[in-house]
Amino acid sequence: MGKETIHKINKSRAIRRLVIWYKRNSAVTSIVDTAASSAVTASNVAGNVVSGAGSVVSTASNVASNVAGNVAGNVVSSAESVVNTASSVVSNASSLAKNTLQPLVFDPLKRLQNNDNLLVKEEDSQSNRVWIAVDGMGGDYAPGPILEGCLEAISRFPINIKFVGKIEKVKNAAKKIGLVESLEKEIENNRLELVDSEDPIGMNEEATAVRKRKNASINVAMNLVRNNEAQAVYSAGNSGAMMASAIFRIGRLKGIDRPAIGALFPTRDQTRPVLVLDVGANTDCKPSYLHQFALLGNIYAKDVLQVKKPRIGLLNIGEEECKGNDLSLKTFELLSNEKSFNFGGNCEGRDVLSGNFDVVVCDGFTGNILLKFLESVGGVLLDILRSELPRGRRGKVGSAFLKSNLLRIKKRLDHAEHGGALLLGVNGICVIGHGSSKSLSVVSALRLAHSAVSHNVMENLNQLQKLKF
Repeated sequence: MGKETIHKINKSRAIRRLVIWYKRNSAVTSIVDTAASSAVTASNVAGNVVSGAGSVVSTASNVASNVAGNVAGNVVSSAESVVNTASSVVSNASSLAKNTLQPLVFDPLKRLQNNDNLLVKEEDSQSNRVWIAVDGMGGDYAPGPILEGCLEAISRFPINIKFVGKIEKVKNAAKKIGLVESLEKEIENNRLELVDSEDPIGMNEEATAVRKRKNASINVAMNLVRNNEAQAVYSAGNSGAMMASAIFRIGRLKGIDRPAIGALFPTRDQTRPVLVLDVGANTDCKPSYLHQFALLGNIYAKDVLQVKKPRIGLLNIGEEECKGNDLSLKTFELLSNEKSFNFGGNCEGRDVLSGNFDVVVCDGFTGNILLKFLESVGGVLLDILRSELPRGRRGKVGSAFLKSNLLRIKKRLDHAEHGGALLLGVNGICVIGHGSSKSLSVVSALRLAHSAVSHNVMENLNQLQKLKF
């Protein structure tokens, strides 16, 4: 068997393996299958031409080497052209796959989106839309990307926005990124309102600055919730300042000593994330705090995540009840004696993303480290996978098929892509966004805020005061 024939068979086998793999792992089988069939056909043609070229060279060499050389050169050139066409077909298949897969990117609240029918647009009456106050000045890239996300969310979900910020700065940002027309349209439709404020509390400022700067953007936004002009508040600014503003302006729930920040982590089951709290609000905790976190998380998981009987876990270094530090041991005893929720025991670090627990409680120091670690995993994993892909033409073909999947993996593990975290334990719905949030994250966070409002989370959280702590 000649080298050309072996080359043709190996190439066909490689492409067939890729197609089989993709059929098992992609939601766009029909598109990729069609494109891959074209690629196989093109590859076979290329192989046949190359094989033909080899035959011409072999035959012609017995007759006249110079003439044969010219003929072979022309035929091989044609073969390379066909191979390039095959590569182009595969590349186009990748683009089609990416465009189709993009809307299916993992969303920890995907089930909520389906249940709430959030994509209803113009047919929603104004009275059914939820007003959300947005700290438009908070975040690393504010106000432009925050405004862009708000306008997108208004068009997708039944919400209205009270956008808090320095109005002139907001309008200039809208002009810079080409959103003036959309902004004016939503203001005219009474779905967006600009509320004037002063500068935000900076990321490097102390949280107590909210007491001195009454007209800071987060304070003005929080006042809208306190005065019942908005049903939820969102900010991607200083999280400590947001928590302080919430405590001073809308207060804590009765029976809750310390509010907690709850973040959704992905698990093996895309439709069932795990709620981890606290992830940064309280670095030093008492056993009673963690007990209260479990009560808050249980209600959230029932109402928003729609889990009938959430399984609560305590983050620890071992499954056995005798493991852990003094805080863990005393908290384990409290949670074991609690009858209002389903305590599943200790949760080791390796079990957080397993899907075995719906809520995991820990102190804010540990939780924040866990959160920041998870944020880095997506990018690192993607870099590792890229470095392991084979080089050359075969590697390019494989990369074309894998590109969309690699991006989906990164998004599943990148917490910044999932919007924000809920501040639980205060007397209002507060969503804390990532400091580097851009429009996509804002949209996800506003959907989270709407879901919390529409599922009457506050009504059930207020029932906690009837429990004896």
